[in-house]
Amino acid sequence: MLIAAIALAQVIVHNDLPFARASETIEIPLSGDLSRIHVFRDGKEVLTQALTDRLIFQTDIPAKGEQTFDLRSGEPHQYKKEDFRVYGRFVRERFDDFAWENDRVAHRMYGAALETWQKEPLTSSAVDVWLKRTRRLIINDWYMLDDYHHDNGEGGDFYSAGASRGCGGVGLWRDGHLVVSKNFRNSRVIAAGPIRLIFELEYPGFETKRITLDAGQNFNRFESHFPDTTGPYAAGMKKFANTELRVERQAGWMRAWGPVVGGSGHFACTLVFDPAAIQDVTEADGNHLMIARQPAIYYVGTAWDRAGDFATVVDWDRYVEQWAQRVKSPLKVEVK
Repeated sequence: MLIAAIALAQVIVHNDLPFARASETIEIPLSGDLSRIHVFRDGKEVLTQALTDRLIFQTDIPAKGEQTFDLRSGEPHQYKKEDFRVYGRFVRERFDDFAWENDRVAHRMYGAALETWQKEPLTSSAVDVWLKRTRRLIINDWYMLDDYHHDNGEGGDFYSAGASRGCGGVGLWRDGHLVVSKNFRNSRVIAAGPIRLIFELEYPGFETKRITLDAGQNFNRFESHFPDTTGPYAAGMKKFANTELRVERQAGWMRAWGPVVGGSGHFACTLVFDPAAIQDVTEADGNHLMIARQPAIYYVGTAWDRAGDFATVVDWDRYVEQWAQRVKSPLKVEVK
């Protein structure tokens, strides 16, 4: 439903699932100057973000719950630094990384300059992981200090992705073999927050990858477009020693849980797919993989038991099970 130049409207949101949904992003298709649209609930303003064709905001909605929001027109939004709970950028100073984060998780992927770094060259389209135990945004500070392989109280980079798929990397599956690209060459930020980050990475001749990360969530949405759309794709995670793998093919997810090498505690990497698209579960080139039909759309989630959100693997698995249901059962949104 498109609404142009509204002065007042009401949005009713329904959660059909039997559990509460925290940091759920609500999307309202709209046209016009969205910077002037404000959202209120019970008389209090809710933080919003205007995208090209929609307005988004977040809520914590109870099990089988319903909430009502008011849309009002007003002055353009003026965001403050503390409003931002997502962030991502191209990191020229660190061999062309692209790094991104929200208030719970952080990642990076490798750019062109790393392929020819004399000290430690690496050609890889893996998804790297930074482990955070703070809600604040840390990417710029960690790069500035260049000491992020040690935990100084906020976490660190303890995940060794190397030439594997890391946590969530993708490739094409051809004749029983995994085909992957080199490092990305171009990047573009499409939406920069404060609630949702959207960016694209270009792997010339192989893939265009779009990643979406919302505030308050442990899962990213990954979408890859390949020139060859006829065959299956493969996405997965690096195999680590002493790590427990759980595969729930009927529910559409695969999870690894194991000790943090070089750090403390335990770490989870999880991929969630459309169960109907999965063709096989296998291993190749040191990775656990799920083979699926295109389009290549899946979710990548991470957790660290030192972050305070998930004390055990049981807690994380419950979150994963509920996330898979959330993907299949989005909130119902009615605009009056």
